[in-house]
Amino acid sequence: MQHTNPRLRRALRLSSALLCPALAVFGATILPAAAQDRGVSQLPTVVVRPPAETASGGDSAPLPGDGATISGAEAAAATLFTSDSGSLIDAIPGGASWGAGGVSSLPAVNGMGADRVQVAINGMIFSPACPNEMNPPMSFVNPAMVSTAKVYYGTAPVSVGGDFTGAKVDVSVAPARFTPGDQLQVSGSVSGFYRSNGNSYGVDANATVSNADTSVTYTGGWARASDYTSGNGTTIKSTMYETQNHALSISKKLQDNIFTLQVGGQFIPTEGFVNQYMDLVENKSIFVNGRYEGLFDWGKLEATTFFNRIRHTMGFIEPDKDGDMPMDTRSTDIGYTVKATMGLSPDTLMRIGNEVFYNNLDDWWPPVAGSMMMSPDTFWNINNGQRLRVGTYAEWEKELAEKWTASFGLRNDIVWMNTGDVQGYNTMMYGAQADAFNAESHARTDINFDATALLRYEPNSTGLYELGLARKTRSPNLYERYAWSSNAMAMKMIGWYGDGNGYVGNLDLEPEAAHTVSFTANWHDAAQKVWQLRVSPYYSYVVDYIDADRCSLAGCLKSLPSNLYTTDNFVFLQFANHDAWLYGVNIDGKLALWDSDTFGQGAFRGNLNFVQGQRTDGVNLYHMMPLNGTVALDNTLGAWTTSLELQMVSAKVLVSQVRNELETSAYALLNFRTSYEWQMVRLDFGVENILDTEYDLPLGGANLVNYRVPSMMGTSPAWGYAVAGPGRSINTRLTVKF
Repeated sequence: MQHTNPRLRRALRLSSALLCPALAVFGATILPAAAQDRGVSQLPTVVVRPPAETASGGDSAPLPGDGATISGAEAAAATLFTSDSGSLIDAIPGGASWGAGGVSSLPAVNGMGADRVQVAINGMIFSPACPNEMNPPMSFVNPAMVSTAKVYYGTAPVSVGGDFTGAKVDVSVAPARFTPGDQLQVSGSVSGFYRSNGNSYGVDANATVSNADTSVTYTGGWARASDYTSGNGTTIKSTMYETQNHALSISKKLQDNIFTLQVGGQFIPTEGFVNQYMDLVENKSIFVNGRYEGLFDWGKLEATTFFNRIRHTMGFIEPDKDGDMPMDTRSTDIGYTVKATMGLSPDTLMRIGNEVFYNNLDDWWPPVAGSMMMSPDTFWNINNGQRLRVGTYAEWEKELAEKWTASFGLRNDIVWMNTGDVQGYNTMMYGAQADAFNAESHARTDINFDATALLRYEPNSTGLYELGLARKTRSPNLYERYAWSSNAMAMKMIGWYGDGNGYVGNLDLEPEAAHTVSFTANWHDAAQKVWQLRVSPYYSYVVDYIDADRCSLAGCLKSLPSNLYTTDNFVFLQFANHDAWLYGVNIDGKLALWDSDTFGQGAFRGNLNFVQGQRTDGVNLYHMMPLNGTVALDNTLGAWTTSLELQMVSAKVLVSQVRNELETSAYALLNFRTSYEWQMVRLDFGVENILDTEYDLPLGGANLVNYRVPSMMGTSPAWGYAVAGPGRSINTRLTVKF
């Protein structure tokens, strides 16, 4: 099946590359060298250039609303120093990660984190399945499993998705790879790593068997670590972990149609959380998803469907924490997406689509034998929680002139939420609160509208300018609306912020709506090989931003009479809407420094990120990353690739008053990494934090384990201590390709 109009055919390929990262994202996915040598190819809609290619050649800039891409090679290289896929976001402009467990960081982009950043793994949505979000979506893939991770910012096209206000991260795992001919070809790699700090080690593997119309790929990995030490030699307790993830993908190509079936799962037997009162003591998941992609005379049709099930348990990992208080969660996600891309004319595209995502959540805490406070009944935190979202959109894209491209889109998402009645451990302590919650109507319906207008101007081969305007909406998650108890113990079990505070939900929460304007100026040499400078300022005004207020309920004030005004203690909070604003700028660039046979090719790269956020009542937003930047020297000499990198973070002094967020001091980290490739073998070596600098993580939250004070329960966490970052670590990684 061939399209008669070359420009339309090209536009359809480009459109699919822009918004279909489940198979590949903007250009050829980075393959192992062995696979490239064997002629492995991507799907026909994958190996493409972004639109408006310049006459100079090279990689041109993406369409309006596009963001940043983390390639498979970059993700695999990061396994030298991390097993946390969420931390990969740190490398993009404006990216940061909220510190949590060793493999469970929550991503943040331009100051908006956690549920404001929606993450999809091969099109699957993983809804919160823990009151502390110990199992965020990116924890379900090891870094080496990531083929590409595409990050769309707050002015992304509406076809990217709905129900987020900060960013959308599309992660592709095990995409289809076909090879010429009928004979099956085998390629892949196996790698192992070791990191001295925390005695961390693990293995990653991938293998592909393919021919011209069939592709079977396995990818997976296992990692284990003990508690890490800070720069002054202190063991940071409850930072150990063990994790494994697996995925098997089978794809079949029939003419211009591609069918893909993928199954996989995760098992985490243990993961400590230094900034939470509980630890993860078991997390199991299984998923299955299917994908269809077809080319027709009128355009392209894409469809996905998926199912995933998570079974999660929190408890205490000895000896850092002890006790008996199991907390169980069962979550099921089911959904589908359908998208059609049609060519209305040689220079005009229309995208229309429909999406359905359903989540069912049970969160219960079994009684503890012999405990007066935690018996005789099961505590139902969320009972048969349901969240159904139906999204529909239409998007128009046009090449207005040779140098101009525009995109406009409208989207509607309807979110239905409900939950069953609840109960506490006993009626004496929890009966009145449970009865009050059960007497309320729990059903809520949100009708949300998104709109995006994007304009791109490329006057010549050395400059590009993009302007984006967008309205994005997000409805509350089930915990934000339905966590019901103001009992001190119950509230401290709720909250993915790692701040040591307790949280209670709010049935009256409204969806938040972010109105964002962004501008990007991108200058570079004509060949895009010598230098580049990109400047991206942005501003967002968020109506009904879902934040928190000091809790004034009777239970909160009974537990802490000074709760409404104390400034030097953990507090109790209730989710609440407030208007807020955020603004910032991201600057990044690169410059080739030398190119010779003797010294190889050397280059400078650097970035600077700034964000600030505040509610209109003067309260600073929580977890705003302070001014930070990175400068590095990279050099390639034959088979050697070497980098010397300096990471700099300023002091964090603008902190959330309502949460008693902790300030942190400025710091700088020096890192060294080098790799050598010989035929099918690659050896990586690195030293992180060379100077063994002592520092606190600006987004690490409160250390609830290392520092204790006497209390009625024996000891309790001491307020005022941030989580220290890791000290020096000597890392190695060996990869063998086949």
